[in-house]
Amino acid sequence: MRGPALLLSRRAGAALGPGWAPAQLEKKTKGTPEKQICQVVLDHFEKQYTTELGAAWSSVRDVLTSPWCWQHAVLLNRFSQCPGLESSLAMQGYHPAFPAALPYLPAAFRCYIRRAPGRFPAQKHQAGKLKEYYLLNAASLLPVLALEVKDGEDVLDLCAAPGGKSIAILQCACPGHFHCNEYDDLRSRWLERTIESFIPDPLMNLIMVSKLDGRQIGHLKPGLYDKVLVDAPCSNDRSWLFSGDPQQAVLRLMQRKELSSLQFQLLRSAIKALRPGGSLVYSTCTLSRAENSDVINLILDSCRNVIPVDISEMAKGVSQEFTFFSGTRQHELLVLPEKGRAWGPMYVAKLKKIAST
Repeated sequence: MRGPALLLSRRAGAALGPGWAPAQLEKKTKGTPEKQICQVVLDHFEKQYTTELGAAWSSVRDVLTSPWCWQHAVLLNRFSQCPGLESSLAMQGYHPAFPAALPYLPAAFRCYIRRAPGRFPAQKHQAGKLKEYYLLNAASLLPVLALEVKDGEDVLDLCAAPGGKSIAILQCACPGHFHCNEYDDLRSRWLERTIESFIPDPLMNLIMVSKLDGRQIGHLKPGLYDKVLVDAPCSNDRSWLFSGDPQQAVLRLMQRKELSSLQFQLLRSAIKALRPGGSLVYSTCTLSRAENSDVINLILDSCRNVIPVDISEMAKGVSQEFTFFSGTRQHELLVLPEKGRAWGPMYVAKLKKIAST
């Protein structure tokens, strides 16, 4: 997946590396940095999303352009002892992010959120010591819950870096074999470091980290997996709005049309890698219809051995904490950020592979 598409942002500015920070920062108030909005990107989004989201775009835009109102969830690591952590979170106004009534919610999966903006202190990597929690956008856990991984299943995370969803999968179950793939060298090292920070040595034997071209995995490993997650490279709306270099932003927007082709190829590969009866979840962190519903529709139209899977019950179960766009079908959902529930953007769709006819 090298070439122009790799210049495009993936999740949370990941293409810019783990140490990425906006090039231009000012002080909104003392000690509070304010990112600079890239006007050319905002103008592009204004035209596209006014058409695609209608009246919903106005409130979404207000959140995306206001980083000081963004929120962060705290995903606890079941492999690390952290006495007092949950009590500390409760004292600071955090509460469980997901209700027990969800169709799939393993007991060991513990995630906390609060309505107030802000970020719980991050933990640095220390060799030989597991981190107690992972900070992330709570909406990024919805693809993991939709995948419904069970103990002993063979699982592929096709585009795994930086590793948050891989870590979340392992909070849910212990796969029989867990294949985490990331083609880019820098991001693959980041993925390995993340896994090392959260997973104990005895479980490392279950995990394989590879640097294969995701478009080729289906040919290399056909029919091997029970579950596949395709958290695809996409035009990351949050990070693109704060592109420090306007020329780079213009280039990204020009190349944006290439992404849907890449995403389609990744999905085709993932379907080949699935066993008949296995299921696949596709996700992005963009609002763009071309990278979301259009890609899934093309797959459903061109691949006769996949069918959509209804995930509306999961969406209904988390509707108290997440705002969803009303224009999606039962096998998909789109999380819209709003103040007090500033999660997303996150698109999720689920498919199942059936026996070839």
